[in-house]
Amino acid sequence: MNNRTPLLHLPEKQGLYDPEMEHDNCGVGFVAHIKGERSHQILLDAEEVLRTMDHRGACGCESNTGDGSGILTAMPHEFLAKVAKADLGIDLPEPGAYAAGNVFLPRDATERAKCKAVVEEIIAAQGQQLLGWRKMPTDVDGADVGPTARAAEPFHEQLFIAANGCTGDAFERQVYLIRKQASNRLRGDASLTQAKLFYVCSLSTKVIIYKGMLTTEQLFKYFPDLNDESFTSHLAMVHSRFATNTFPSWDRAQPLRFMSHNGEINT
Repeated sequence: MNNRTPLLHLPEKQGLYDPEMEHDNCGVGFVAHIKGERSHQILLDAEEVLRTMDHRGACGCESNTGDGSGILTAMPHEFLAKVAKADLGIDLPEPGAYAAGNVFLPRDATERAKCKAVVEEIIAAQGQQLLGWRKMPTDVDGADVGPTARAAEPFHEQLFIAANGCTGDAFERQVYLIRKQASNRLRGDASLTQAKLFYVCSLSTKVIIYKGMLTTEQLFKYFPDLNDESFTSHLAMVHSRFATNTFPSWDRAQPLRFMSHNGEINT
């Protein structure tokens, strides 16, 4: 496969196309327990909301390649503690004392290793502690992901970082700096042919995001994590993307790290 697929390297301004004029038209949904009680039912309700917004998203000429869909939830500590122990053999700290996030990485093993090494270098430079990387389970066949989305599919890993010498907002700021530095260094690294596959969906002590170049029907099938009953939350925000006159891609799927929008930032 040619690493320089158009989905990884979007075109420059040419003819009538100008990337500055790109806009989306999407659907956004939100589910929450008004008393802040966690349950897996919140995710089930969010999945139903997402599926009913199928008309607000879009697909290309392949009905099984979506413009993008995703979900943001509160940090599912019980679930993450379980999988971190099972998959990595580590005990997570108490909620708030660690950050977790889903990261898109290059498919190429050598480039993926370089990206992870840079992230780990930055974590150490910021004085925080790397707990580990978890290879995230995905089911591309079970979700019937289309060929165009498969061609651009990144490698998925879950990153865990423990706080060291700071708490609360101070730690959240350190995590923010780690993400920004890693993104700036790696996404612009000319030595990486798959640099644009590096993308941090979320990295926080409070929320986590699962998203991709998927249809609303595919999201929960693609990410088995979302179907685990120990994955609980008191809120969920879902998004169905309609790329309109923009290019679909895995990183452009929403929710974004702090919000979701319908493409015009007016809702």
